[in-house]
Amino acid sequence: MRQAIAYHRVSTQQQGRSGLGLEAQRNAIVSFAAAEGFELVRTFTEVETGKGSDALDRRPQLAAALEAARKAKCPVIVSKLDRLSRHVHFISGLMARRVPFIVSELGADADPFVLHLFAALAEKERALISQRSKAGLAAAKARGTKLGNPDMDRLRGLGVKAVKAEADRHAATVRPIIEKIQARGAASLRAIAAELTRMRVPTARGGAEWSAQQVSNILKRTT
Repeated sequence: MRQAIAYHRVSTQQQGRSGLGLEAQRNAIVSFAAAEGFELVRTFTEVETGKGSDALDRRPQLAAALEAARKAKCPVIVSKLDRLSRHVHFISGLMARRVPFIVSELGADADPFVLHLFAALAEKERALISQRSKAGLAAAKARGTKLGNPDMDRLRGLGVKAVKAEADRHAATVRPIIEKIQARGAASLRAIAAELTRMRVPTARGGAEWSAQQVSNILKRTT
């Protein structure tokens, strides 16, 4: 069997004490390793935030996992990409260390290019959530509770051209992921949508559920 290192992370001390999230990560990695023929020779667990440009300096367990993987010449397996980070720059820095990473949620065949794409989408999703939260708080502070989606006001403010440019950028990022899914045998728009949902690829508006029509829109926009 091929060797591998397992890495788990939660963001708060409370989660670390309760085990919230850690058990799910362990189960996902153990199941993936068994299915793909990996032997987990060491496991590293961290309770630390993934935020900040100096995140690796504050995550000694990740640094230790990287060193162990480098010496054993084997990959590090995580359950989800955001257990490493949601920042593209941080993910790129890890890739530069030439220690392969496998994200069990994405599958063993997700190469560094695909991981970079997912990191970019995760970072964009985080930014959208932050913008929506700030817009909602500002609206509540100014006029009390405001019905409807505060993000719609932001989109109207951007203007039609800016919205189109944002949609084009998102489509260009998702298209290679769709092509990977097609290469695995998914032929219909519905099947592709189901796989994008399973892989937790955010939609253009940061949603989690994909439809066949949304997949069709991405393909048409990038043709």
